[in-house]
Amino acid sequence: MQFNEISGDLGALGLRFGIVASRFNDFIVDRLLAAAVETLAQAGADADDLDVVRVPGAFEIPLALKLMAAADRYDGLLALGCVIRGETPHFDYVAGEACRGATDVSLEYRIPVGFGILTVDTIEQARARSGPESNNKGAEAASAVIEMANLRRRLSN
Repeated sequence: MQFNEISGDLGALGLRFGIVASRFNDFIVDRLLAAAVETLAQAGADADDLDVVRVPGAFEIPLALKLMAAADRYDGLLALGCVIRGETPHFDYVAGEACRGATDVSLEYRIPVGFGILTVDTIEQARARSGPESNNKGAEAASAVIEMANLRRRLSN
């Protein structure tokens, strides 16, 4: 049986991206941000087409994403943060709401949101997921949002 397969490519030339990065746990988030920006640049994105908005923590990321999506200037958005489990249920609320909020923005505004918010049990896990190796979640989120931005364009035409 034959069918048409539609997918997005990994070229970012001519695409505009907004990145929301939390300041909380910045020693991890800055590594995610650096990898995300490098991935976007390697894919052809121009520095003038990247806007980075800083927010206090992961809980504030969805509002910034929503404000950026409402501006209708971006082909894709990235959410970068790090929530490390502590001794109270605070982790569950912050991580869950950050994820739900990012998803809500994506669906409401029909814009891809790359989810690069680490939700980990330990600092060691955060370091492992934000390191220079190929498993940096900032880089992975950037690749995903590039692909989805291109897919969105193809499906919208």
